[in-house]
Amino acid sequence: MEALRELRVGFVGAGRMAGALVQGMLLTGEVQPKNIFASAPSNTNLDKFQGFGCRTTHCNLEVLKNSTVVFLATKPHIIPMVLREIAPAVTQDHIVISMAAGVTLGTLEELLPARTKVLRMMPNLPCVVQSGAIVLAPGTCTRDLDVALLKKLLTPCGLCEVGPEPYIDIHTGLSGSGVAYVYTFAEALAEGAVKMGMPWAVANKIAAQTLLGAGKMILETGEHPAVLRSAVCTPGGTTIHALHELEKGALRSTVMNAVEAGTSRAQELGKR
Repeated sequence: MEALRELRVGFVGAGRMAGALVQGMLLTGEVQPKNIFASAPSNTNLDKFQGFGCRTTHCNLEVLKNSTVVFLATKPHIIPMVLREIAPAVTQDHIVISMAAGVTLGTLEELLPARTKVLRMMPNLPCVVQSGAIVLAPGTCTRDLDVALLKKLLTPCGLCEVGPEPYIDIHTGLSGSGVAYVYTFAEALAEGAVKMGMPWAVANKIAAQTLLGAGKMILETGEHPAVLRSAVCTPGGTTIHALHELEKGALRSTVMNAVEAGTSRAQELGKR
């Protein structure tokens, strides 16, 4: 496996998520800023990369010629145009990872040279604070060695899981869009406390910490959420009375429907 210290990483597109991944990669001190190359049509987003000590250009082909691992971080609708542009520079040494929703592995493999190692990747917004959730789906020519390298590269950005391509759309509904569901729930939690007399600033912090702590317990104990929930419920206590109100509002089925709606929309985008 290529050492991260020597790995040359490219980004075609330099938006917020690309910047978040670079921050995570640089955290460990293994990936070298001088080995990261990013391209974008204007300097608007490239300034941040320059601030990290990375190299920048307006030429996508230049990124390909100076990188081994290449992330496609442009808007989904321009991915086919980008693929046609970079295809002449793609070799079998490259690993090409698309971060674009709705662009299938089949499309990537069709528009790039035969036997190109491609993957799809779906990160989520908390990668910005190195607490993201990422799913990787390898293409037909991608080796286990390549996947292991990418997991090592991306793990500083958060949780990184590998699965078949259908997981990408499910992950979009679960976690990509799911952070918005959590923000809505956090807002409602805090507003409930404000209603009962707590100042917003205090309530907002406590709501956020409550979500952070609950998530950490799920990850670190490995327990089913129902087991952890039961541990909080004492007979006749405050929690079981409060949970009864959530059940009246059909919270669980509503959230499940939201994940289904987000997944279905992601699947629709992939069929265009």
